[in-house]
Amino acid sequence: MTSNQLYPIEIRIKTNYLEAQSKPSKNYYVFTYTITIKNTGSVPSRLLSRHWYVTDANGKVQEVIGDGVVGKQPYLRAGESFQYTSGTTLETPLGSMHGSYQMITDDGQEFEAMIPAFSLSKPDTVIH
Repeated sequence: MTSNQLYPIEIRIKTNYLEAQSKPSKNYYVFTYTITIKNTGSVPSRLLSRHWYVTDANGKVQEVIGDGVVGKQPYLRAGESFQYTSGTTLETPLGSMHGSYQMITDDGQEFEAMIPAFSLSKPDTVIH
């Protein structure tokens, strides 16, 4: 596998805290994240799988590995984007996620598109 510098994949992330589904008194915090994956290179590629690390404020790490995203393995031609929304739960009001997508080009070259670390935080949470 190579890095995504040879096969440029741009990843943008937006997060949201779901107050109505969370139960802070039970250390249960629900977040969604919307990810836009854009092929900024010239080589068409397919997203095969994902590998996430989800870390809460206590340092507890959940590792998530699976095929595709939201049941799909999107194919991205040059300039095309794919957007999806998914979610996770934490035992703390703060946390973070990072990981990678495993991709393959039309000519069979596999590479990783790195997902930069991003924060999950309940609004108005104070860090001590």
